[in-house]
Amino acid sequence: MSKADLSKRTRPCVTAKAHKNKAQSTGFGWVSSNWSGYAISGKKGTFRRISGEWIVPFVKATSGPTYSSAWIGIDGFKNSNLIQTGTGHESVNGAVHYYAWWEILPAAETVIPLPVSPGDHMRASIAKESGGKWRITLCNLSKQWTFRTLQRYTGPHSSAEWIMEAPQVGGKIGALSRMTATRFFSSRVNGKSPNLTPADSGIMVQNKITVAVPGSPNANGDAFIVNRVYRKGKPLAHSGSAIFVRS
Repeated sequence: MSKADLSKRTRPCVTAKAHKNKAQSTGFGWVSSNWSGYAISGKKGTFRRISGEWIVPFVKATSGPTYSSAWIGIDGFKNSNLIQTGTGHESVNGAVHYYAWWEILPAAETVIPLPVSPGDHMRASIAKESGGKWRITLCNLSKQWTFRTLQRYTGPHSSAEWIMEAPQVGGKIGALSRMTATRFFSSRVNGKSPNLTPADSGIMVQNKITVAVPGSPNANGDAFIVNRVYRKGKPLAHSGSAIFVRS
């Protein structure tokens, strides 16, 4: 990996206040420059376990570096703590890379040295155990491997997320990868469906251009798709009244 890869890390949700009203007017709950997906929040100590599954997206090679990560996590939404695990998909120096990782802020991500390919079916969980320890589990069901680690974490566990992210690289939020839609499903929090609603969802806006938009959750409130957006001015809406974000 390059030096840029080694410095890659997640950031808490970076909200873009300038577009907040536009996002909410069409049913989205929040807007960020680095996150897109679904996040729910509650009181301190609310979330003790999160799990979810996703399909690793296909990433197109680009001339400039682009980055993306699909993950589940606890905290990071409306607070600065975060424990998480997921997959990374990026194009660096014209070559595309896929890999697995886990992370607890403020440390940088720890790469899991096991194979990941586009189209792989991932399953992840993060659960609180005794003594301030949390168990992180990531499974690649397509390649039949499972990774587990037990780590100390002291965050407030007041939010839970299922996210597509443009990670921070070299101190700046990276450009989002050009990739296929990412499907999240079988989402659970504290062992139950999170009952996601459009108001829990967020769009990603970079340089005043919308780059990622989540679809509406399914009827069970535990599955959705995050779509990569490529065209300026693409309508954004959970309902019939579209909005446009232009540079």
